[in-house]
Amino acid sequence: DLVTGVQTCALPICLHQTDGDGSTTPDAFGPIAFEDHRHSGSSVEAHPPISAESVDERENEGVIGRFAPSPTGPLHVGNLRTALIAWLHARSGGGEMVVRIEDLDRANSSRQNEERQLAALAALGLDHEPVTVRQSERFDIYRDVIADLRRRDLVYECYCTRREIREAVNAPHGPELLYPGTCRTLTRSQLAERADRPAALRLRTDSPTLRVDDVVAGPTDSVVDDFVLQRNDGVPAYNLAVVVDDAHQRVDEVVRGDDLLASTGRQMHLQRLLGFSTPLYAHVPLVLGPDGERLAKRHGAVTLDDLAERGIDAVTVLRVLARSIGLDGDAAITAADLVDEFDLGRLPRAPWVVHHEWTTSTQQ
Repeated sequence: DLVTGVQTCALPICLHQTDGDGSTTPDAFGPIAFEDHRHSGSSVEAHPPISAESVDERENEGVIGRFAPSPTGPLHVGNLRTALIAWLHARSGGGEMVVRIEDLDRANSSRQNEERQLAALAALGLDHEPVTVRQSERFDIYRDVIADLRRRDLVYECYCTRREIREAVNAPHGPELLYPGTCRTLTRSQLAERADRPAALRLRTDSPTLRVDDVVAGPTDSVVDDFVLQRNDGVPAYNLAVVVDDAHQRVDEVVRGDDLLASTGRQMHLQRLLGFSTPLYAHVPLVLGPDGERLAKRHGAVTLDDLAERGIDAVTVLRVLARSIGLDGDAAITAADLVDEFDLGRLPRAPWVVHHEWTTSTQQ
């Protein structure tokens, strides 16, 4: 149980949970069509909810989870916390976690960053099979999927700029953050006016409402707009790539940050169109910096290399992360030492806030 109050800790990283009311409590430290349809997408009315307790009841022999970082920089402790949860969830179910490199951002991705990220996972004992899927090497596969959807009259060109979309969705007639379908029914003359603009490709969806039966966040209704399949620079979009790759790698449980929960309905809809099964989803609360914003490089020493320079080794980081997800972790040397104790139901449902309180002795 959580006890109200600000946590004090001997480590130079002081961490606490933030409750919904703003108070603080200490932390409890090719595409493949699946046969398993236990979490297939459906309408809100028809889809039964999933509780955290149901995790232990699922058929989890041989489950495959995944961690899919973008190699645009080193992993920080927030990324590593999510990776640890994903790894433990898969291993506690008798399965494994695969690692996929989501390097669609070619401008900022690099193999050097990828190697640093894999080294950080290894330092915590998060072992996995060698990486075999890099999204930058699979553009032809994604485009073949788009071509198939186009043959089914489910794809159309979108010439809207970000500013135009932003202005349209803020209008009284359009739901916030959902594409209003501006380019869906353009006339020939309107298409001619936009001929000099590069076009993105969107999926025609008719805006179904799906329920994401999330193990951590709970049942969440999601309206699916006409989302982008390919950006106007020709790069396949994240929502398409992640669906195709999860199917290709036979992923049947996805643990990731809850900032991605809003896009999950889109992925579920696409999974149904392509004949893929929907994996079990567990969206975990994000890690925040002292200012309450999402943890980032600007918050200081947040990577394993940064912390090592301040005298904090990977084993210490692992133990702190373990406590943040409801485990004891004091005797843990690698992640494998935590598998028997792991229980997703004990995961705190509030964001985890990282405070750096560096002592003189630590800085020397």
